[in-house]
Amino acid sequence: MIVTVDQTNIFEAAAVHSMSWRESHRSFCAPGFTELRTPERQVDCLTRKMLAGSRIYMLVEEKPVGVVSVTGSLIEDLYVLPDRQNMGYGTRLLRYAIGKCKGVPTLWILENNTRAERLYRKMGFRRTGRINPSPGGLKEIELALE
Repeated sequence: MIVTVDQTNIFEAAAVHSMSWRESHRSFCAPGFTELRTPERQVDCLTRKMLAGSRIYMLVEEKPVGVVSVTGSLIEDLYVLPDRQNMGYGTRLLRYAIGKCKGVPTLWILENNTRAERLYRKMGFRRTGRINPSPGGLKEIELALE
């Protein structure tokens, strides 16, 4: 089931976000940097996003397994716990997020995130040609649903 994140379940969503983000960034971020992404810090981050208008959703299957946020037509923060990846949860969250968009769904990925790009391409997203520099020398690449 996918639920809306609010103050009653934000810590669970932040814990999923924290653990998943750390694992996905471990190979190219300094260890000290990834360890800063604690659940407590992510509560603050997710709270700020919600106050700015983002809607955050959490996929729960007995326990929380994934999160995603939507702001207008921008999909962000799609994370699934490392031990629950490749089980269809990311696809489920992405489909849900697409349905919540208020226009053509778009998202940004780091250029080295080939696993995520494979999922997004399978779902019909294509590169738009827009690129932003990102800290650490990597680039962010925009994709939009065709």
